[in-house]
Amino acid sequence: MNFPILSTLIFLPLISSFFILLSKDKTANNSSIYISLFSSIATFLLSLFLWHSLDFNTSEFQFIEEKSWINDFIKFKLGVDGISILFIVLTTFITPICIISCANSIKIRVKEFLIAILILETFMIGVFCSLDLVIFYLFFEAGLIPMFLIIGVWGGPRRVYSAFKFFLFTLLGSVLMLVAIIVIFWLTGTTDITQIYEIKIPKEYQNILWLAFFSSFAVKMPMWPVHTWLPDAHVEAPTAGSVILAAILLKMAGYGFLRFSIPMFPIASEYFTPLIYTLSIVAIIYTSLVALMQEDMKKLIAYSSVAHMGYVTLGIFTLTKQGIEGSIYQMISHGLISAALFLCVGVVYDRLHSRMISSYGGLVNYIPKYSFLFLIFALAALGLPGTSGFLGEFLILTGTFQKNYLAAMLATFGVVLGAAYILWLTKRVIFGVTNNSEIKKLNDINKSEIAMLISLAFLILFFGFYPLPLMETFNVSVNNLIYNYQTALISN
Repeated sequence: MNFPILSTLIFLPLISSFFILLSKDKTANNSSIYISLFSSIATFLLSLFLWHSLDFNTSEFQFIEEKSWINDFIKFKLGVDGISILFIVLTTFITPICIISCANSIKIRVKEFLIAILILETFMIGVFCSLDLVIFYLFFEAGLIPMFLIIGVWGGPRRVYSAFKFFLFTLLGSVLMLVAIIVIFWLTGTTDITQIYEIKIPKEYQNILWLAFFSSFAVKMPMWPVHTWLPDAHVEAPTAGSVILAAILLKMAGYGFLRFSIPMFPIASEYFTPLIYTLSIVAIIYTSLVALMQEDMKKLIAYSSVAHMGYVTLGIFTLTKQGIEGSIYQMISHGLISAALFLCVGVVYDRLHSRMISSYGGLVNYIPKYSFLFLIFALAALGLPGTSGFLGEFLILTGTFQKNYLAAMLATFGVVLGAAYILWLTKRVIFGVTNNSEIKKLNDINKSEIAMLISLAFLILFFGFYPLPLMETFNVSVNNLIYNYQTALISN
């Protein structure tokens, strides 16, 4: 294919943001929403075409685009494989939903908000397409700026504090990764990811370089104990910001582990596996217990995200087929489920302007459509069979049992805790006693809210019953990742 489909995917949202910036008519807000929605849907359809065109029988990168950027040393190189394509599709699917949601929740500077969303989409897609370390780093860090603005300008009362905390945590975590990229260039003479795979990093440098990359990915994931920025960011961010943060930005770190940590530093990955197991188990159990104590719905869902990401890191570093496939599936599933839950919180917050669980109760009696969809998402979050939330955790636990029986048992206990806080939330909000008279005046979800929530519910149930389209996409790439990892260990 001669058409530069990846560059088009990356820069289409950015170009659309310029059109929005230039719109000056009296109905600027409406025209901005239409332009951004049209652009994001076009980008989503293009990503579906890319997914359909991908050859799932090879682990090689496809649709390669390569242009010299800085004196032939650093190249603007793009490509996708069976792992990255799913994150691209997830990004392009979530973005239109965020744009639709802002029509109800964003009342000021709508044009600027939409520009920030589209620019952020460009950077997120760029992360998953990059095949050069420097280009990856630029996209990876550039995403901090629009997200910082989304939280700091359109967030809640403590938005400035939360925005700076988010920015400083994630930026400082990535400084060491930048140093590591420079060292890798010094060792190999290139920043091309595919060439680095072939050259192989000397084993005496792997541990320190692995830790440098880990410092960035652990914060972005976020892993315990550097997770404290996430609840604050979620609570203060507008609904669309929380959706993007949970559904996409957290997944960049998991993708980074799969794309860089394991294939570039296989010996170090083996060496630090006990560390990952320990941090993952602590995250699963500790943040689940913290979630049980929350009175703020957004904080509860935020802490649940940390626990679910604990399963992702646990599965990745089992370095088994079931564990890695389960982690990828879990990231896609969690992207859908967490987006749906934050949208559900946003729906009732727009009506009652409260996120406190005590402000609600008995919603099923007054807004039954909303309650029905909320129940689907809650059951998916606790991993009910028949929803996409089940298969990922099941595969992860299966892979963990093969490697570490104790870690698997403790992670299974985390599943029980997850069911506890989700059911406790559902009981109090949906089926509890109605103590707030304002609830009786609530209007059920409107057409735009139904469209957003049903689209997510459909995919959660569809992939829960029929996960084959996702599994076939990344199967060969995962097999190749494990094969190269095992070959590297044997040769050393």
